[in-house]
Amino acid sequence: MPSGLTTSADRYAPCELTPLGGGELFRGPNAGTVLDFWRYAMPDLRTNTTRGLLAEFLVHRAVGAVERNTEWESFDVLAPSGLRIEVKTSAYLQAWGQAQLSDIRFSRLRGRTWTSEGGSSAEQSYNADVYVFAVHTARTHSDYDPLDIGQWHFYVTPRTPVEATAQASLGLAAVQRICGDPVGYDGLGHRITSCTTSPKP
Repeated sequence: MPSGLTTSADRYAPCELTPLGGGELFRGPNAGTVLDFWRYAMPDLRTNTTRGLLAEFLVHRAVGAVERNTEWESFDVLAPSGLRIEVKTSAYLQAWGQAQLSDIRFSRLRGRTWTSEGGSSAEQSYNADVYVFAVHTARTHSDYDPLDIGQWHFYVTPRTPVEATAQASLGLAAVQRICGDPVGYDGLGHRITSCTTSPKP
């Protein structure tokens, strides 16, 4: 490419932004602060989307990750060691009424990769080096405490056993066969870093 020219991917690359602290004001009459928006968007840590983000946050902190992944990455957390980690979440209780406890199941184990130059890949693949299956274990709403990290069980495995199943989703029994016993949050970082699968090329 001739000197001085840029690709469209360069031209439309987003600017780097300073992380928000919460006190920033939206510019507009009575529009509130960023913290007001966070309280509106995530007031309940039990909802499926927010619970998934919470599990990613816990894994992020457990391995000492520096920055949150961009949303279009094909995995959830990048450890300082270079391990790419996929975090899947399930729970017995939901934020709505239930006739019975939910089955523990983890879906979307495969996904398409994406680049700004080529778009989405043609085929789905297993894109992480380590898989963390996070289960929130509370079985009654009176016991459910979103701030109690001890209520989580984490099942951890390298990619190879997950890939060998050739499945897009797995139930708890299959995850237990692959991963063995779960760990609590205090042992999560060590369990992840002990996975020895070589990173994907």
